[in-house]
Amino acid sequence: MRIWTIADLHLSFGVENKSMDYFGPAWVDHAKKMADHWRTLIAPEDLVLIPGDISWAMKVEEAIPDLQWIHDLPGTKVLLKGNHDYWWGSLSKVAKVLPPSIHLIQNNAFHWKEATVGGARLWDTPEYSFGPFIEYQENPRGKKKDTDVAIQEDLSEKIFERELQRLDLSLSQLKPEAKIRIAMTHYPPIGADLKPSRASAILEKYKIDICVFGHLHNIKSGFSLFGEKNGIRYVFAAADYLRFQPICIV
Repeated sequence: MRIWTIADLHLSFGVENKSMDYFGPAWVDHAKKMADHWRTLIAPEDLVLIPGDISWAMKVEEAIPDLQWIHDLPGTKVLLKGNHDYWWGSLSKVAKVLPPSIHLIQNNAFHWKEATVGGARLWDTPEYSFGPFIEYQENPRGKKKDTDVAIQEDLSEKIFERELQRLDLSLSQLKPEAKIRIAMTHYPPIGADLKPSRASAILEKYKIDICVFGHLHNIKSGFSLFGEKNGIRYVFAAADYLRFQPICIV
């Protein structure tokens, strides 16, 4: 039994003008890089956790080619919604178009062999910042308006509190007898210094063994972020950070 993870696939097979090539040479042909590594490393009997930012689609119908691309790769896959997954609406609506090898985490838990998996997207929080570790890059598709940023800041705490409730709800459904307890979040649940956070307190409450997440991009060279704290291994799995190669966590 092996369990892998990779986040932030940012696929765009069903939409135009959303190529990740705009974000620098590392992203050129990134889907092919991922597929090549995936097929080399991952066996059909393995599990792959994908914590968010899966597709640039705006509608669920537009995400179908991306979901099919994931399905065609080896393994059983578990997906969690990211902040850019605008296509992901209600669980029932998304479930209708899911290929059989793909499962979703949304206010629920997924049980697989000796592992049990839950999680929630989370959101921005003032508890910690990753600014010192990020190589800032101008968004080639344009900046957000100042009014949009202000609205976002006002809403962030409310959204984060709701996401903490969803995390608690999902993890409460983990299988008690499972040997491996895994949480998926899209946003990091803890700072790079591993100081306690509201999210990490929930993870510890449910005795999580491993938490996987992504969201951050353009990490400066020379930094190896996160690690283990209070019995939980925090695994940062953004695709570009992993050089588009899934990482084995079990």
